[in-house]
Amino acid sequence: MRDDISRPDRPPAGTSPVSAETGAWAVVIPTSRYEAERLFHHDALELTGLDGRARPAFGAPVLIVTDGDQPLVVALGRVGAAAGGEEGGETRAGEPEPLVVHYTCRAFDDPVPAASLTLTGPVTAVDVATYRALAGQLAPTGDRRTWLVSLDLPIEAPTAAEAVRLFWSYVRDLGPRELPTFVYPSGDELAMQAFVLGAEANQDPEEDD
Repeated sequence: MRDDISRPDRPPAGTSPVSAETGAWAVVIPTSRYEAERLFHHDALELTGLDGRARPAFGAPVLIVTDGDQPLVVALGRVGAAAGGEEGGETRAGEPEPLVVHYTCRAFDDPVPAASLTLTGPVTAVDVATYRALAGQLAPTGDRRTWLVSLDLPIEAPTAAEAVRLFWSYVRDLGPRELPTFVYPSGDELAMQAFVLGAEANQDPEEDD
């Protein structure tokens, strides 16, 4: 990956080519949004309320960065159109479309410190060298494999159908913030891990003592 930084003909995995027309950009998301993005898979990130601010051009590569005193690069993306929208379109109310960034690389579980970035607001132009240096530090996406994910809840109900309805009600109301989910690679049940809030969580009460 680091070798790619010095070779513009081989951009880091997950990056989009940087052109003079689009430049490179950093988009800042609040910590609460970062946590939500870690919990659920989204294809794109939408940002609103950017009236009067400089906006990346369609197709521009983007670093997605957390806010705070120590910003982190948590994903890479490319500016695109909203679902059902058009490039540079407007809403029915005459307001600009939200800025839509389609993910090209995710690093939510292994973010990269972005101390070299100077952020001036929710959207900031970034020089090409800084973009490539930070993007090149993101770990490449591993090969796809099959994982078995389960959520087991003891449900008391008079019928199987009612038990299923209660199950989905609990899942909807409690969600990933309270319900532990168990995951392991297919064929390797001994490697099972429990996750809460998108992170590994110990579920063995004896180890807590």
